[in-house]
Amino acid sequence: MSQQADLIVRNIDWLITVDPKRRVIRDAAVVVVGGKYAAIGKTSDIEKAWTSTKVMDGRGMVATPGFVDNHLHASFQMARGLADEANAQSFLFDHMYPYEGAMTEEDVHVSASLAAIELLRHGVTCFIDPGNYHPDATVSAVAATGLRMVVSRSSFDKTKSVLGLLPEKMIETTDHCLAQTEELFDKYRNTHGGRITASASFRGLNNASDELILGLKKLAQKYDTFLQTHACFSYSTHDASVSQCGKPEIERLESLGVLDEKMLLVHSGWLEPHEFAILAKRKPTLVGAPTSSVHNGYGNIIVGKLPELMAMGVNVSLGSDHACSGPVDMVQEMRHVACGYKEARMNPRVMPPEHAIEMATVNGARGAGLGDRIGSVTVGMEADLVLFDATVPEWQPLYNPVSNLVYAATGNTVKHVFIAGEQVLKDGRPTKIDQDAVMREVTKTAGRIAARLDMKKIVKLLWPVE
Repeated sequence: MSQQADLIVRNIDWLITVDPKRRVIRDAAVVVVGGKYAAIGKTSDIEKAWTSTKVMDGRGMVATPGFVDNHLHASFQMARGLADEANAQSFLFDHMYPYEGAMTEEDVHVSASLAAIELLRHGVTCFIDPGNYHPDATVSAVAATGLRMVVSRSSFDKTKSVLGLLPEKMIETTDHCLAQTEELFDKYRNTHGGRITASASFRGLNNASDELILGLKKLAQKYDTFLQTHACFSYSTHDASVSQCGKPEIERLESLGVLDEKMLLVHSGWLEPHEFAILAKRKPTLVGAPTSSVHNGYGNIIVGKLPELMAMGVNVSLGSDHACSGPVDMVQEMRHVACGYKEARMNPRVMPPEHAIEMATVNGARGAGLGDRIGSVTVGMEADLVLFDATVPEWQPLYNPVSNLVYAATGNTVKHVFIAGEQVLKDGRPTKIDQDAVMREVTKTAGRIAARLDMKKIVKLLWPVE
């Protein structure tokens, strides 16, 4: 007698499982029961053993696990085009901090809704947000789409660094930062059916005191989560840490005793030689953000050591960072990280497509603290599944789906997305919210934000507008 399933997806041309054996299965089928994978294999075998009233046909499609974006500022989604051709100091102090300071709670809700739609449309089923000042608005917007998120609250307690002064409204006392973070944990530690979790976050080392970093680490340990921050993303921030604290950033974290496998460091390109050894020993998750680096010329691919650190057992994942650098598309991040390191090292073998896919799936799940739940198509794991339309020209001819995914496709070829067996994207459109209504709000919000900012100073348009 056949077993009853909640969902069967069958006749999948190619299934890239990223399971422990890294199987790629032709003419595959997956069975979902209770939001988890109950069986995976050949369609012929699955159909003999399982039946369901809900069946989807996967002909002409390539399936992967849901992608896990380990770093995206959802509140920056409305900043696309506002921070071009800017070095690290100008990017932060002339563009992004004024933008962030102008955002209201309503603006953040619209921005996070837009971010969630773009993530789903490109196959992301979970992302980590480094935090802003309106986390409730962020959660409300993202949860409505069915997307998974690790929410954080932004923390700065030092207004002045070598690079400049933060807007006054963005600075809070150390005690307030810690209290707000603990309140976030109490509210969102594991909500919305487990799709919303929380982490501790300070936005950067140069505007965080030792007391704040140590206090956030203590809270992360208390609530069994991770601590995240930006680190070593440009020469200027790296050099500022040496000037301001007498130590480069990784060495400072090591001296504070907070660096371990339950810490997530975004960028991590500019390292001193001894810091390379520290990372190899402590093994935090390192998040590459290649499109962010190439957009602003940070040099993280040229000077970074992510392939070498991966080879030494460090967990390395991917993040799209923000819409300011262009796409919020993990498929394009995979291409940039694979091809960028090949070019920088002049070595075509340094970053194969398989490594890039691992960074976007199993490594990302581990970085998010969800490695036992998501990241691969494996029996017992939660059923986050992405189906790409492989009948379009950029997927053809299809000899090697791993190669085509990283080197030829874009996230725009995603057709269907499931999270815990629930379809949250159908034929390229979200199923749980009204995309057209969100886009109308985006237009209104962009107008409000533009009215609050000096757009002639912020927008770098070199050609005349008539």
